[in-house]
Amino acid sequence: MWNVADLAIPLIGAPMAGGPSTPELAAAVGRAGGLGFLAGALKPPAKLDQEIARVRSLDRGPFGVNLFVPASGAGTPGKDDVEALEAYRRRLAEYLEQPVPEPDWQDTDQYAEKVDLLLRVRPAVVSFTFGLPDTGTVEALHAVDTAVVVMVTDEADAKAAAAVGADALVVQSTEAGGHRSTFSVAADPNDLTLAELLPRVREEVDLPLIAAGGIGKPSHVRTALELGASAVQVGTALLRSPESGAAPFYKDALHSLRGAGTVLTRAFSGRVARGVDNDFIQRFTGFAPAVYPQVNQVTRPVRAAAAAAQDAQLMSLWAGVGYREAEAEPAGDIVRKLAGEKAARA
Repeated sequence: MWNVADLAIPLIGAPMAGGPSTPELAAAVGRAGGLGFLAGALKPPAKLDQEIARVRSLDRGPFGVNLFVPASGAGTPGKDDVEALEAYRRRLAEYLEQPVPEPDWQDTDQYAEKVDLLLRVRPAVVSFTFGLPDTGTVEALHAVDTAVVVMVTDEADAKAAAAVGADALVVQSTEAGGHRSTFSVAADPNDLTLAELLPRVREEVDLPLIAAGGIGKPSHVRTALELGASAVQVGTALLRSPESGAAPFYKDALHSLRGAGTVLTRAFSGRVARGVDNDFIQRFTGFAPAVYPQVNQVTRPVRAAAAAAQDAQLMSLWAGVGYREAEAEPAGDIVRKLAGEKAARA
């Protein structure tokens, strides 16, 4: 079974749902000596199956696949959530001057079907975001020689992940871009940096730790390893690489908007996430309810229209605090540089 100690360089490519993570990106990170990841969320199982086959056609080495764990009670919304989402829909419709989609309260992102797929195709690693797999799922993955990794944001979740049999933990700090992996949608995540969070988790669990959040320079990697991490996970640093599936306008915006800061918001998805500050975040953060994935569903027309119009002020430009360090270089070069090795094109 795969182990963090197997890495030639201590770098893991973050699974970035919604397009940035591609088979080409996963393979490039793997060929450089790290571990590449596919994002299994927000796509049908058939598409994920095709991407897994594509990674294997590009590189014979190990890679991982990430899944979003559905919220407890998915499919049975509470009255407060329904009312809060409806109020948000009305506000969005007024702003857009057009109807907003009805939410799908039964959406589980086909989680069970994707677990079944991964048990069949057996990637080296399966990681879980937003919650815990049950012990039966962990045992089933172990039975097919697949390692299990869970993303956590505090000590309590780290201990819970260890208890279900996780083989390693991604420790995600407040500096990370995209969604914070709190196990509860409604939870307000802590504001701990990696320097603060890693030692706390290290004291509570005896598992390999993978540091995530704000990794943009070789010095960040060295510091994380000195604090007890076995490896680091990078996402934002890879967004502008040619292998990234992020839209060209998204890549350009990360460069042209370097004067803007990053902020935490629920405005686009209902979950707390970090992105480049813009008009939509400023306008809607105070009104977005903690309801996921339904908020993500109803804001989709805004994001789609913004992407088509190349309007960075209405897009969800997910990025970590180190996004200014992201370069438009081959992914293999990026991870080797971060690991302190001389870059050479893969």
